[in-house]
Amino acid sequence: MADPDDAYLWLEDLESPEALSWVGERNAETLAGLPIGDTRDALQEVLDSKGRIPYPGWRGDGFYYDFWRDADHPRGLWRRTTPEQFRRDDPEWDVLLDVDELNRAEGENWTWAGVEVLRPGYDRCLIELSRGGADATVVREFDLVRRVFVDDGFVVPEAKTYVGWIDADHIFVGTDFGPGSLTSSGYPRVAKRWRRGTPLAAAELVFEGHADDVSVLVSHDPTPGFERDFAGRFIDFYHSEQFLRTPAGDLVRIEIPDDARADVHRNWLLVRLRSPWLGFPAGTLLATGFDRFLDGEREFTVLFRPDERTFLRSYSWTRNHLLLVTMTDVRTQVHVLTPGAPDWRREPIGDTAGFDQTWIVDTDPENNDSYLLSSEGFLRPATLSLEAEVLKQEPSFFTAEGMDVRQFFAVSADGTRVPYFVVGGAAGGPALLDGYGGFEVPLLPSYNGILGRGWLARGGTYVVANIRGGGEYGPEWHRAALRQNRVRAFEDFAAVAADLVTRGITTPSQLGAMGGSNGGLLMGVMLTRYPELFGAVVARVPILDMRRYSKLLAGRSWTAEYGDPDVPADWAYLREFSPYHNIRPDRRYPPAFFLTSTRDDRVHPAHARKMTARLREEGHEVLYYENVEGGHGGAADNEQAATMWSLILEFLWQKLSMGNQTAGN
Repeated sequence: MADPDDAYLWLEDLESPEALSWVGERNAETLAGLPIGDTRDALQEVLDSKGRIPYPGWRGDGFYYDFWRDADHPRGLWRRTTPEQFRRDDPEWDVLLDVDELNRAEGENWTWAGVEVLRPGYDRCLIELSRGGADATVVREFDLVRRVFVDDGFVVPEAKTYVGWIDADHIFVGTDFGPGSLTSSGYPRVAKRWRRGTPLAAAELVFEGHADDVSVLVSHDPTPGFERDFAGRFIDFYHSEQFLRTPAGDLVRIEIPDDARADVHRNWLLVRLRSPWLGFPAGTLLATGFDRFLDGEREFTVLFRPDERTFLRSYSWTRNHLLLVTMTDVRTQVHVLTPGAPDWRREPIGDTAGFDQTWIVDTDPENNDSYLLSSEGFLRPATLSLEAEVLKQEPSFFTAEGMDVRQFFAVSADGTRVPYFVVGGAAGGPALLDGYGGFEVPLLPSYNGILGRGWLARGGTYVVANIRGGGEYGPEWHRAALRQNRVRAFEDFAAVAADLVTRGITTPSQLGAMGGSNGGLLMGVMLTRYPELFGAVVARVPILDMRRYSKLLAGRSWTAEYGDPDVPADWAYLREFSPYHNIRPDRRYPPAFFLTSTRDDRVHPAHARKMTARLREEGHEVLYYENVEGGHGGAADNEQAATMWSLILEFLWQKLSMGNQTAGN
């Protein structure tokens, strides 16, 4: 629906001369007002450091693959090495593709977007390249033996695309095939089987979803002895229909709840529940034989059952084992499970120290039982291990002496205990409160050289709020802040902010808030609903106009999370917290800073543009910065990332270090 009272609809025209002129003026004001030179250099040094850990991935051919950026290679190198070489301090890397060289040769601004390697041959791959970091990509077939793109190979024009190998001469592809082939969210609605040497337009239709689905996906599992095709229709972010596709092209529904997720590995079916089913609670992970399940058997082994404090973070298969990462009060633990009858054997892997987290970097489930793990904490640089063998340790990018990590619990408006971490040294100075609270995504302890060098080392305190809407306590923690209950996430964040002051950790005038994407919506609500709690607010690639969000780019896919503004009952509650619709000229707001990217084709930059324009119109203090490239990440290379973060941190330090007095009251 169009808003007749929206005077800034013209800023939704992405690259109109008028809109770009406005962006240029705002960028110039921001760059002139924030001296970032020294900070930018210090942060780029972190990003470009050759001492950072290269996090490799297996492709099944015995090599470690890695994508790497530094000062000499700003757009990056796709490379590989042997496990023996990787153990060395300075491994010899075999460069497969230099994206900077490719850009110079083709006059493009490609950024790396991913790769799919052919199994079991490992001699070809499908490389995805993005212009400026957008979600839309171009897919091109690459010869891993000759290190060249394949003449007359598979090429998919720029679109929001997925591809997957079937065999050397066939791939599954979902892309923009023309009118009717995309969902209302802009993702593939149809999937086709494409044979080498034939036009893309002649590809055979194998699966299709509905126009209002988010997307569809068809994939091939080439595991010897277990070759299968699967298809999925993703109705929204949390509901789907999943199928086995037979060699004859028939679809056999995997009969689980539509909000559950199925994972098939060899002869095993795992079912991860988001709601109760067959007497099992939400958050449970179940296992059974896949063929037996298709035959109607419903006997399961419980691999994980949640409790009030513990939930399943993730899992990964090796060839013969299953790795589980669980989390208790936002502290991780890894277990290795071995299938057996009637029970699976379970063993813990090491101990996560203090408030650190451990996560699974990669496994090679087709070929071996090895696994790569990484462990890190707010004040402890990452360690990469091959099982128990330490392979790499990241250097420290700031001095943590005198700093510590503490966990507290704030009490939200409805009595819910909300955990949060406090990182830093002495209390009473500037503090930065970070949050997200959406899409079942948790915020976990992690080492961040940018925030460490640019904030903690200057004497600031860093705080992470684990509010509802996220995944810190599983699907129920997420579900508690869905749609009309979204305000609970906002109340949680406000409760943490107030608790920081009560504990004497900071003051409202010295407390900043920061969030990106869905966290940018959180920031917009903090600004307009709780201005008295903060001295400054920063929102990156934010969602802010809840009336038109579903009309802009991928916004339609988020209605399961927020609600549909075209439905009057939904708009009634969305209107109450939509930041763009709750700006008041007679209310004092803390200084605000909105950052976005012209090439963000997920969250439209108009959200940040329009919010800034309205705040300026009403006389409020606001800065704006729009990077031309960067996609939803906001930056396409390390230099752009260093600029973005130095602007953010200089703004916050400038506004908070002297106890800024412009916070609302």
